[in-house]
Amino acid sequence: MTNLKAGPEPATTPQSAPPVDGRGLGLTQTTALIVGSIIGVGVFSLPYSLASYGPISLVAMGLATVGALALALLFAALSKRMPADGGPYAYARAAFGNAVGFGNAWTYWITAWAGNAAIAVGWVYYVENFVNPGGAKAWSILIALVGLWIPAAVNLTGLRNVGSFQLVTTITKFVPLLLMATVGLFFVQSANFTPWNVSGDSSWSAIGGAMAICLFSYLGVEAAAVAAAKVRDPARNVPRATVYGTAGSAVVYLLSMVAVFGILPASVLAQDENKASYAVAANSIVGGSWAGDLVAVAVVVSGVGALNGWTMICAEMPRAAADDGLFPTIFARLSPRGVPTFGVVASTALASVAAVISFAGASGSTVFTTLVLMSGITAAVPYAFSALAQIVWRVRERGTLRTALFVRDVVVAVVALVFSLAFIYYSRNSGGSWYVVWGPFLMTGGALALGVPVFLAQRKHMTPIVPSTNAPSTTEGTS
Repeated sequence: MTNLKAGPEPATTPQSAPPVDGRGLGLTQTTALIVGSIIGVGVFSLPYSLASYGPISLVAMGLATVGALALALLFAALSKRMPADGGPYAYARAAFGNAVGFGNAWTYWITAWAGNAAIAVGWVYYVENFVNPGGAKAWSILIALVGLWIPAAVNLTGLRNVGSFQLVTTITKFVPLLLMATVGLFFVQSANFTPWNVSGDSSWSAIGGAMAICLFSYLGVEAAAVAAAKVRDPARNVPRATVYGTAGSAVVYLLSMVAVFGILPASVLAQDENKASYAVAANSIVGGSWAGDLVAVAVVVSGVGALNGWTMICAEMPRAAADDGLFPTIFARLSPRGVPTFGVVASTALASVAAVISFAGASGSTVFTTLVLMSGITAAVPYAFSALAQIVWRVRERGTLRTALFVRDVVVAVVALVFSLAFIYYSRNSGGSWYVVWGPFLMTGGALALGVPVFLAQRKHMTPIVPSTNAPSTTEGTS
């Protein structure tokens, strides 16, 4: 365990391998990785998911945005302090030791592949605007699998193709959100914001439940920190890309969500045939179906782009842990193109199984929502430990820091911690029997239990945590 007494900042010496396949991702491509990982298909189906709460969901989205921005600032600061690949895993390990580091790596890996399954299922909603409109289950499963394995194939070809693919798909996905966030606002009708809360619960309960769903749309703020080994000049580019990408996503998220809820009443958004919420809103603006078709095309591209970025993250987190001896060495083996092939294939295979279960379940929508909430819980755990690491380090350094810097970093970390814990608390399914309500926690517990034998097998292989010799000056800013 790391010594927590007063003294030098505890951190592992960054073990990021030099970027391969070219010079690595620059600032533009790294920002695209952040935006592309955050903006998948979740936001495009979010109004449908939130319709049961009503327009009060916009308050939840605002609070989720505050939390996401706090997380972005947190990871920007931590990645400048410690520009090692692995992101949240690396911070938790440096601050609290190998056991906590393994737990964070394992939970985040679950987030990555389970989140990919959820993205793929949501992606199918928009693909079926053109193919399999009847929703035949076998075809839906096949479409989801194609959506998962195309990005895996791109990742296997090397970093250069991953970066270029991410940049193109990010630009494509940003356009419909930007149009809805600008043009769509002119078609808002104030009457559609009433009734404000249709959930039947108190306002606080409705906001909390909606916020848990909203967080899923912000997963990815840490993507650049996780993939620091693939980034050129990570100490400079990772913090900037994290803040730029999260802030840009937040602006279009908030404005476009206001537009959709203002264009269509919650009762319409809640209908099953309106799962593709942004496409329905676009059709409502112009009439006919051509605008919705264009939005659907953009969302299809968006989903593939998000899966492309997250597939890389699926492999990078266990690779970083394997380099430290916390995961089996097979995760660290690189192909001639510098790709951790086993991580890409294993993660995509697990996501495929989860997607098939989501479609094949008797209550498919419940299984899907449970998958989304489980992904959020397993992300919130590493988020919380990252915030705790920053608090521990800053409290220890209190005597060497300017007061303004200390207050700023601790406040940001506390907000991020509270937000992470609140998300875990509210990640319960609504209605149904107890095992449905607590399903996300039961699935998370089961997934964590699978990591116990892996941890026991790897304990003797875990490398010691070496204090960093290149910590940044504690008198300088971190963002």
